[in-house]
Amino acid sequence: MKIAVIGAGAMGGSTVEGLIKGNTFKNEDITVSDPSQAVVEKFSKMGVSVTTDNKLAADSADIVCVVVKPWLVERVLKDIKPELNPQKQILIVIAAGVKSESIKEWLGENCPPLFLAIPNIAIAEMASMTFIVPCGVVPQHHTDTVKAIFDEMGSTLITDEQHLAAGTTLASCGIAYAMRYIRAASEGGVELGFKADDAKAIVMQTMKGAVELLEASGMHPEAAIDLVTTPGGVTIKGLNEMEHAGFTSAVIRGLKAGRPRQSVRDMAPRRIPHRQRSYRQSRSCRP
Repeated sequence: MKIAVIGAGAMGGSTVEGLIKGNTFKNEDITVSDPSQAVVEKFSKMGVSVTTDNKLAADSADIVCVVVKPWLVERVLKDIKPELNPQKQILIVIAAGVKSESIKEWLGENCPPLFLAIPNIAIAEMASMTFIVPCGVVPQHHTDTVKAIFDEMGSTLITDEQHLAAGTTLASCGIAYAMRYIRAASEGGVELGFKADDAKAIVMQTMKGAVELLEASGMHPEAAIDLVTTPGGVTIKGLNEMEHAGFTSAVIRGLKAGRPRQSVRDMAPRRIPHRQRSYRQSRSCRP
């Protein structure tokens, strides 16, 4: 079985790194296609096949995985459309906010069995939380194949398209939110007197311990919190201070704000006119 990953930026590149570390595919059965020469050279050194030609990558694969910015998906899919074979291939699209209805419209009869997937960048370390959506009626063995691929690189949840946006903000965007907490707690550790690297190590080990405790015990987080909140103690005082500052509310509001809602075209970066850009840059440089 051969897989082609079209687009090897942050998410696509992380996916390729996970595939290389896994056992599902041999390195020679992984093809990476990206317009950046630096990117293809990087993955060539890792022992996988590389190309800058998306059509060539798609033509030789059993599984075609398109991992590009949402506003580029239509162009990439239409470009590789002649090479797709619905009878022999599986198509996986990893791009927030892109609807299966649009993909099927762009590809028409050339659309292979289609899956939408949303992992996070921890997929490079075999620790992703990946949401998988089988689109329409697809054979169960195809679903089993796709799930097995991502199961090897973390955990998966088969869901429906309606819940994919929520999954995106909770896990794919959510990894950034978790890292923001690590950064904030590490800065607090520095203020408390630890060196920056020591503070970060302490916070990361504490988070790792919290996750492993919840996984092992099956406890609700609040039940675990109760174990360390002595009446009148420092832990409950710290928790209450965080809540007074809006901790839980801020997390929920951030998750809701991060849910993809706008159209794919609205996601595309917009160029700032030269004069306007210069003005903004000059403002940002003010003390």
